[in-house]
Amino acid sequence: MKKTFLIILTFSLTSCAELQQIANQLPQSSTTALDISGGLKEALNNGISKQVTKLTATDGFYKNAAVRILLPAELQKVDSGLRKVGLSSLADEGIKMLNRAAEDAVKEATPIFVSAIKNMTITDARGILMGNEFAATTYLQSSTSTALYSKFNPVVKNSFSKVGADKVWLNIITKYNSIPLVNKVNPDLNDYVTNQAMSGVFKMIAVEEKDIRTNISARTSVLLQRVFAIQDKK
Repeated sequence: MKKTFLIILTFSLTSCAELQQIANQLPQSSTTALDISGGLKEALNNGISKQVTKLTATDGFYKNAAVRILLPAELQKVDSGLRKVGLSSLADEGIKMLNRAAEDAVKEATPIFVSAIKNMTITDARGILMGNEFAATTYLQSSTSTALYSKFNPVVKNSFSKVGADKVWLNIITKYNSIPLVNKVNPDLNDYVTNQAMSGVFKMIAVEEKDIRTNISARTSVLLQRVFAIQDKK
């Protein structure tokens, strides 16, 4: 009788242990998926809050060597031509105006990014977590670029007018075109500055993404630590 009881007890304990193991696995799988999604959203929101906000400040572009907007290649001759004839201050002012327009435009970015982050699926999050070091930035780039351009471009155009950049650039081009023996130019800089502003935004988000992927101390919450520990093991 005792032997039979022991057999039944052993079988019951073994079965319970197996069932518990299975039961434990199910919620862990579900929680992990939710954690990954939540962790990636937190990381992206941190990147926007920490990096993109900096770009909206005065000199956020102009004094940041990583994203500072210079003249497009075809207009470099304008810059060098003005400096050769003693108009460096005018050239500097023109470049500053380009960056001011970008700083204004980026203020429109946050709501667009927030919407893209909210729409991120668990599948998206898993792919991003186990992707390359800029997978999250690439996700934002692919899901927001059209909306960002639509928002940024009119702001850039308005900013040029608001801060007097249109007049500054008219003066710059007029001065340059008056230099003997130069080829005359008449550029429209709205599209160029819009694209440069977008490029700067994604470049700074990428900086933050790389930091959180490679620097454990940048994972400032328990959730971020738990989620990116999964990435560390890949």
